[in-house]
Amino acid sequence: MKPSQRKAQIKQNHKLTRFSRPFSSIPVTLTIAGSDSSGGAGIQADLKTFSTLRTYGTSAITSVVAEHPGRVSTIVPIPTRNVVDQIRLIFEAYPVAAIKTGMLFSRPIIEAVSDELKSLAPRVPLVIDPVMVASSGAPLLQPAAISVLRKKFLPQATVVTPNRDEAALLWGKPIRNLEELERAGIELSDRFGVAFLVKGGHLQSKKAVDLLCVGSKVTVYQTAMIPGANPHGTGCTLSAALAASLAKGLPLPKAVAAAKRFITHAVRTRFQLGKFRVLNQI
Repeated sequence: MKPSQRKAQIKQNHKLTRFSRPFSSIPVTLTIAGSDSSGGAGIQADLKTFSTLRTYGTSAITSVVAEHPGRVSTIVPIPTRNVVDQIRLIFEAYPVAAIKTGMLFSRPIIEAVSDELKSLAPRVPLVIDPVMVASSGAPLLQPAAISVLRKKFLPQATVVTPNRDEAALLWGKPIRNLEELERAGIELSDRFGVAFLVKGGHLQSKKAVDLLCVGSKVTVYQTAMIPGANPHGTGCTLSAALAASLAKGLPLPKAVAAAKRFITHAVRTRFQLGKFRVLNQI
């Protein structure tokens, strides 16, 4: 090999390894969610986010969704026994440092996930993204599952991350402005005894305002609304970034700030593929 070729090879190797760390020092994150065939949301978005944020991403798939950002065609749930096996095998092999859940779809899956996490990971930070409706408007949670989500699973969370519409469904009232969003977040946090990060991106204001409510304490996170931005998978990506930040040991308020910065950058640098805008998580 010529000196110039050797130099080029060393440079390339440096590019490949400059972010590497010993495996034992890399936090392990787990996503329990549905598969999105378009790659912009669900398991696919979560794993991209985990990798970008330098955590080792693992997964348990709850359902296979045939969709793109404009339409959901079919949802096929994974057998509950297999979902449980996926979760158990991950905990058997890896020191999971944080967990996020996304689309759980059915009552049996929610009950099984709740029981497994209560048994296997009672002290591991848990981010629950209560995925109920796709960005296309298609329902992603069976009606019978909502009650068990409320009564059994949400109280296990470290933080719940509903968007405005999901927060309104959980609260039982419409949310039309920032004041109502704050009231909903405080009341939901008090009702379930956990932190709520209620997201106001759907309020159509000049600011993208998210509120972290821990009881009556409210922390405000805001950035300028990005004109024309409504990309697929923002909720999944934000909650995955939050889980990754918690896995690194950040306290909740700082983890939310880091996740907010990450999603803002992803939306700003989104790119166009086909008919839809896609988040660039790199």
